[in-house]
Amino acid sequence: MERRTFIKQTAVFSASFFIAKDMLAKPKGPLYGHNQMRFAMDDKWGQLNPAVNPVNDCHEMVQDAKGRIILLTNETKNNVLIYNKSGKLLSSWGHEFPGAHGLTLAKENGKEYLFITDTNRHQVYKTTLDGKILMTIDCPMETGLYKKTEEFVPTETAVADDGSFFIADGYGQQYVFHYDANGKLLSHFGGRGTELKNLDNAHGVCIDKRKGKPTLLVTDRTRNCFKRFDLNGQLLEVIALPGACVCRPVIHKDHLYAAVLRSPDLGKENSGFVTILDKNNKVVSNIGGTAPVYKDGVLQPMAQAEAIFKNPHDVCVDDDGNLYVAQWASGKVYPYKFTRA
Repeated sequence: MERRTFIKQTAVFSASFFIAKDMLAKPKGPLYGHNQMRFAMDDKWGQLNPAVNPVNDCHEMVQDAKGRIILLTNETKNNVLIYNKSGKLLSSWGHEFPGAHGLTLAKENGKEYLFITDTNRHQVYKTTLDGKILMTIDCPMETGLYKKTEEFVPTETAVADDGSFFIADGYGQQYVFHYDANGKLLSHFGGRGTELKNLDNAHGVCIDKRKGKPTLLVTDRTRNCFKRFDLNGQLLEVIALPGACVCRPVIHKDHLYAAVLRSPDLGKENSGFVTILDKNNKVVSNIGGTAPVYKDGVLQPMAQAEAIFKNPHDVCVDDDGNLYVAQWASGKVYPYKFTRA
């Protein structure tokens, strides 16, 4: 009887332990998003003392190989803030980027680097993770596309496996420039115009290898879409996202994530959300947005549904599948974290 009682008590304790553990593991509070991509929001994540570590616009974020979350802001008291995944500040650096905008992580010979675009200085920089500038790219005047350097307003970079990189002039003349690993200009495509191959607010760019052969995804924010090009600049596909002024595309495993700065169909400011697409580029979830609806295979206009964001500018996806959202012109708020439900 004693042995039987012991086994029964042990079983009850074990079940209680796993139930408690499971309850602790689940995010608390309301969930945002749709289908299997739902998240709990922590809008206090990463908050710091603004007198010591201020932010202005929180533009973009990446995660490095050590698991650290790196934030780029155009606040020159500390352009780069480096957090752990719990939101603790680990270090900071950078005073020379008043127009800090695009942040891309690249790996070269087993070592990681950052590419930073500055819309005020009209330049792109390759740096070490602790801020040493290794390369500076100026306005490509040699192309004949620019009358003055101020017309070059780069917003994003994407780095290929061979070390060559692409720069999107998203606030300038709307071209995408391809450079070799040493910074030599190879080619360009896009530019302003009315043809499908042209771009308007080419805000973001990234390499997409989800289906094998690498291609280039470029934001066409004014037209509410992403455009896929091959690495030689030939247009392959248009991914329409009606109702979504999307920022840069972010690839994590089989999904594409993007901050939506605003929803133009609402006709008001502070109407952003976050959208998530599957491997076939079908929207499966909108965080803070309306549920994705397809009619006869065509995505219907999307809009903000819950006012949890003002102007989200970027999404970082960590190795656990959790999200970090940086916001532009949103009252100098620090990034929010979204834990996968």
